[in-house]
Amino acid sequence: MTDPTSTNPTTTSFTPAERTRQRTYHWGDPLIGAQAARHLSGLEYLRAMVRGEFTGPPVMDTLKFSLAMDDIGDGRVTFRMTPQEFHYNPIGSVHGGVYAAVLDSALGCAIHTRLPAGVGYTTLELKVSYLRPLLVGMGEVRAIGEVLSLSKQVATAQARLVDAQDKLFAHATTTCLLLRPT
Repeated sequence: MTDPTSTNPTTTSFTPAERTRQRTYHWGDPLIGAQAARHLSGLEYLRAMVRGEFTGPPVMDTLKFSLAMDDIGDGRVTFRMTPQEFHYNPIGSVHGGVYAAVLDSALGCAIHTRLPAGVGYTTLELKVSYLRPLLVGMGEVRAIGEVLSLSKQVATAQARLVDAQDKLFAHATTTCLLLRPT
């Protein structure tokens, strides 16, 4: 609410309830899943994680996005997220870093579904194109990642961030280095 005694229209006073939000969440030990990943194919690993055999990475709890069994396939992964107030940037829409995080997760995990046990990956390049703002109240969005190519050392993938009507909000590509045991 605007302070009626202020001569500056950008100066506002807020009640403590308007100023403060609080969010509490918990996560499991990420190293348990990381150790399991060494002995499972990427597809097996993601499915075991969804079944609850070990917890997902803490970033999923931090940003509150999810992965379901039906969202995991050979070379394809879909993460789901509902825009929340805690995702916001200073101008009142979801921060670009949140878009990048959910898209990067879909891209990397799509590649992971094609990897045998013991083979990892790391992002070499991530390019995100932002098309529309994500806002609280718009409902769930999906980051759909698909593998484009997979060689002995490098993999590429693309992803789309869409709403329930398949309206495109962002798209991304990645190049990942494959980490094979020596």
